[in-house]
Amino acid sequence: MPLLESRFRPPWYLRNCHVQTILPVLAAGGSGSEFRSERLELPDGDFLDLDWMESGHERLAILCSGLEGNSRDPGMFRLARSFKAAGWDVLSWNYRGCSGVLNRLVRSYHSGATEDLAAVVAHAGGRPLALVGCSIGGNLVLKFLGEASPPANILAAAAVSAPVDLASTARALDRRPGNRIYLRRLIASLRTKIRAKSAAMPGRIALEGLEGLHGFEHFDDRYTAPTHGFLSAEDYWQKCSARQFLPAIDVPALLLSAKDDPFLTPESFPFSEAGDNPRFSLEVPERGGHLGFLDTRGSWIGKRVPAFLSRFVP
Repeated sequence: MPLLESRFRPPWYLRNCHVQTILPVLAAGGSGSEFRSERLELPDGDFLDLDWMESGHERLAILCSGLEGNSRDPGMFRLARSFKAAGWDVLSWNYRGCSGVLNRLVRSYHSGATEDLAAVVAHAGGRPLALVGCSIGGNLVLKFLGEASPPANILAAAAVSAPVDLASTARALDRRPGNRIYLRRLIASLRTKIRAKSAAMPGRIALEGLEGLHGFEHFDDRYTAPTHGFLSAEDYWQKCSARQFLPAIDVPALLLSAKDDPFLTPESFPFSEAGDNPRFSLEVPERGGHLGFLDTRGSWIGKRVPAFLSRFVP
């Protein structure tokens, strides 16, 4: 089942990729009352904040958000609710520094930090589970599955709008005029965190030149790469891009990305890998934007992704 024909057909008024990308973000976010929150202490002295949505089901979906996202974001909250309605317990975890509380270390999170995902999976126990990643969370999930043998209780996975070639996505965000609204918002959020962390850790994080960084190539070169042990932005992108790990994936995994996704370039549509690995499936609707996939009934991925995973995690 390598290349899947997609049935997603949005109505005419939802065909624009930017409409698909922006509308889901404008909805109301999640309520803390629907989650059970937990803090997971990590061996390096840092922590991850976890949000559980439980109904007593045996199977579990672990959700990984996009860049600067968290479990309370509208899209992630709707996805958690969709899994709950489909008969799953849900664990939606927040990357370091993304739960509204600064993490304790100079390091933060990045698109390939699979050690944190491994800690979450181990904490979840041995129940049957599936991994679900949105945007960079999808890159994280696919890299995790392919870089080493995952725990045996991971039975399937899905990635949505995943930039499996990080370099090309960074450059698409930096250089495509239509992406300026997204770029400004994301870089502004990252700069805010850098300033807050520098204030909390005097002398450990330099702010010189921060306000002049307006793109991911410079931001990742200045902060993401050296903070996390990479030589440069190029070194970080090359080592953490999931595409190189797809041939080794050995559980049923779906990559669902729209052809009109404004963040993605042809490098993030791995047709050849889907043709060569029978466990890895690729679905490429003509439309859907980035983490959009809205139709007349709401979020189509809230139906499609649980349906795919339920075939392998009964």
